[in-house]
Amino acid sequence: MTARAPIPPRRTGRWIEHWDAEDEEFWRTTGRRIARRNLWFSVLSEHIGFSVWTLWSVLVLFMGPEYGLTAADKFLLTSLVTLVGSVVRVPYTFAVAVFGGRNWTVISAALLLVPTVAAFAVMHPGTSFTTFVWVGLLAGIGGGNFASSMTNINAYFPLREKGWALGLNAGGGNVGVAAIQLVALAVIAANGGPRVLLGIYIPLIVVAAVCAARCMDNLATVRNDTGAAADAARDPHTWIMSVLYIGTFGSFIGYSFAFGQVLTGQFGRTPLQAAYLTFVGPLLGSLIRPLGGRLADRYGGARITLWCYVAMAAATAGLIVASMRASLPLFVTVFVALFALSGLGNGSSYTMIPGIFHAKALSRGLQGEAATAYGRRLSGAAMGLIGAVGALGGVGINLAFRQSFLSSGSGTGAFVAFLVYYAVCFALTWAVYLRRPAGRTVTTVTTGAEPRLEHAEA
Repeated sequence: MTARAPIPPRRTGRWIEHWDAEDEEFWRTTGRRIARRNLWFSVLSEHIGFSVWTLWSVLVLFMGPEYGLTAADKFLLTSLVTLVGSVVRVPYTFAVAVFGGRNWTVISAALLLVPTVAAFAVMHPGTSFTTFVWVGLLAGIGGGNFASSMTNINAYFPLREKGWALGLNAGGGNVGVAAIQLVALAVIAANGGPRVLLGIYIPLIVVAAVCAARCMDNLATVRNDTGAAADAARDPHTWIMSVLYIGTFGSFIGYSFAFGQVLTGQFGRTPLQAAYLTFVGPLLGSLIRPLGGRLADRYGGARITLWCYVAMAAATAGLIVASMRASLPLFVTVFVALFALSGLGNGSSYTMIPGIFHAKALSRGLQGEAATAYGRRLSGAAMGLIGAVGALGGVGINLAFRQSFLSSGSGTGAFVAFLVYYAVCFALTWAVYLRRPAGRTVTTVTTGAEPRLEHAEA
């Protein structure tokens, strides 16, 4: 008899050695319960991460004339915070396989104490702009939590439920943007200062880290695979989806940072008046994201994403009209609608990623578990790259607003640029994932008589 190889010991934490979410019996009896438990606590940690990442979008509302910062300074500051949050998504993606999903969630949650405590120390008039920039850069690590969380949850759920699970995970995290704006509104209304806001979040970070340590698991089936990153980077669909994700998530995070500043800079709202309005858009955009995933599961991510871009372009045209007429009611109404549409597109576009790579596995002749493993391997790596590049859209939006305000004192020029970009995304989605030229059959792979997903249905 051949001796059974011993299971390698794990470093720390709770590890699950066997995981096969595509096995319906395993999923029904064991997998669903464990996956959902990890999903809920992943949402909690990612939620706090988003709040810390977007912390400076509300801190700048507290920074009146006594801080000595111009509107351009504030846009530059939030742009740099967004940039760091985009870049760190790449290493955060692979940290899940190095440390384990549960272990890394604990570590990444605890790291959020660094930028929060640092901001608490420097938030007062007289601090130099350079100091604010360096402390703001630290807050960027909160943006990385999204990438590691999505990579981790992607490994837990079967392909047939990924749209809803990933949409719920991302949407619950995105609510952190609206949550910190609501808390800021309460603090401002109570005549509290920025340190009160920061003092509220410090214990919440500790709670998120403790809950992750006690309630989450590591999957031993998720191995560190640098080859997956290289393969994903070479695949053209990774970069096509990155461009599309700039239009959806880049819009959401960029507008979340900029909305309050546009209201104060262009429409003369006070910080309190701006705070009453800024949370509504991010809240709707976050809550509707799971619906985008659900619709993509049913009708195809490319189709839902295409129509989102149509509606986003129309909303942006409305913003141009409202901006030129200086109509605050119209401006706020259309901007909130644009937030909701970007959230819907977030859910649908991100859901396309696992479907695309699973379809590529089928087109190579792989079936069953082999196709699932191939799709999971590349989609997990691609998510980190796509999430990082997509978040750079937030940098572009804030820089566009900065330049527009420097040139004309309003955001109208920036909105024109955004309208053009949405038109490009519409054309790209249609040309790559939905176009069916006459005389050319769109690749569809079948197993027996059962049709499988093509890229247009991803």
